[in-house]
Amino acid sequence: MYKYLFGPVPSRRLGMSLGVDLVPRKVCSLDCVYCECGATTKLTLDRKEYILFDRVTAELEDYFIGHPDPDYITFSGSGEPTLNSRIGDVLHFIKSRKPGIPVAVLTNGTLLSRKEVRNEIMDADVVLPSLDAATYGTFTRINRPHPELDLETYVRGLVDFRNEFKGQVWLEIFILPGYNDNTGDLEALRDACVRIRPDRIQLNTLDRPGTLGDLIPAGRAQLERIAKEWNMGNVEIIAAPVARKEVVSYRPDREQAILETISRRPCTVDDLVQILGLHLNEVNKYLGVLEEDDRIETFRQQRGVFYRLKPE
Repeated sequence: MYKYLFGPVPSRRLGMSLGVDLVPRKVCSLDCVYCECGATTKLTLDRKEYILFDRVTAELEDYFIGHPDPDYITFSGSGEPTLNSRIGDVLHFIKSRKPGIPVAVLTNGTLLSRKEVRNEIMDADVVLPSLDAATYGTFTRINRPHPELDLETYVRGLVDFRNEFKGQVWLEIFILPGYNDNTGDLEALRDACVRIRPDRIQLNTLDRPGTLGDLIPAGRAQLERIAKEWNMGNVEIIAAPVARKEVVSYRPDREQAILETISRRPCTVDDLVQILGLHLNEVNKYLGVLEEDDRIETFRQQRGVFYRLKPE
């Protein structure tokens, strides 16, 4: 069992993706209300070698020896990967060992205003930054950023990265009813997208329970309406989780292990991580499929959100 790698997991955007987690849970520059990984425990803009380069590359070497190639190798996990000051070195290591596997970087994009960060991920094939708000009040409310983060600097960093990067940029926008779906916020987000010029604009919404208990997902019809109103030609809605089962590498044993565990007693995501020895993101991906299949349900108690089998 690896400590810094997870999966491959069935990603809605990247097929079967081997995750590389470069920061401890949950070190991030944002504390988004909807984050499926839970509340940020270390809100920071400080870059350092949170997970040592040698430990990550040792696990990658071992994985490459004994496993088939995934569709993507993805920098993601339970925090912001660009906070790791050696992300560029790990990326170059992967490219030297497995040049045929595309590398993706899932990032909130808040550090792309820094030239050194942009340079470090320039050899990635796909970068998937996010932008949930283009007005300051909404940015503060939905993303709860580090106090030194400036929204215009954030957006400008995305623009600069797009101008310099030769690969694909897929900009994720998380639509959360009651937060950023009013006319003013949607118009500001569209204007920001025009400035950034991503290859794809991917609309997403709540899949796992967030850090707050009163959040609701946007409906498919609402997302389709936004895409139509923006009329930009490159707006898409991220596919439903159930489609991940169509991927050949989908792991039914992971799904069955989760079902067997919660059939004995309801569990939180953290419970499942501890019991099954899986990475947080991997558990969340499979829970998404099971919820979409209507096989499990959630309920919230003082200790958090619990999962249980849905009555037949």
